[in-house]
Amino acid sequence: MSLYTWLKTAAVGVAVVLATATATTANAAPVPTAEPSAASTSAAVVTLRYDDSRAGGWEAAIAAGVASWNANVDNVKLVEAAPGTRAEIVIVATTGWPQATLGPVRPGRQVRVELGSQAVSQGYDKTRIAAHELGHSLGLPDTKPGPCSQLMSGSSAGTACVNAIPNATEQARVESAYANGAASRIATDGRTIVDAP
Repeated sequence: MSLYTWLKTAAVGVAVVLATATATTANAAPVPTAEPSAASTSAAVVTLRYDDSRAGGWEAAIAAGVASWNANVDNVKLVEAAPGTRAEIVIVATTGWPQATLGPVRPGRQVRVELGSQAVSQGYDKTRIAAHELGHSLGLPDTKPGPCSQLMSGSSAGTACVNAIPNATEQARVESAYANGAASRIATDGRTIVDAP
């Protein structure tokens, strides 16, 4: 085979391969655009860790209170701290009235929540107490007196009230406090709010 014939055959082969590749690419399904990653969509969410290792007897109420906040606000999430790690919210069981440090707590700062058994012995609901006290940590003051529909009305709603869900106004205040990671720029109030009637 002459060099000319060999080059002509090779050129035809390359043309066939290129034509096939072009046709395959033209008929291929469009490449989907990448979805935003979980890291990019949750970058503005403030994550606060809580430690309830000293809140024996309150575990179910705390879990329900945390779940209520996590289901009703998007800009902040409460997660249980891993053993041995520092938590922003330290929850302890006490014999007195429930009380908490008024936030909004910031990552790296620490506030205290005391879940007092005196309120339970008087008939108040444990889950409402836990959710209410967590609301203080997130920056919400009491709204006493108030109806049962207001989580932050606390004991003023009476012992029959078991609502542990923040209303729309309470949700909006927490969302605003933690919008775009804003809690890192807001000073924690720091007052201790005692929730006795």
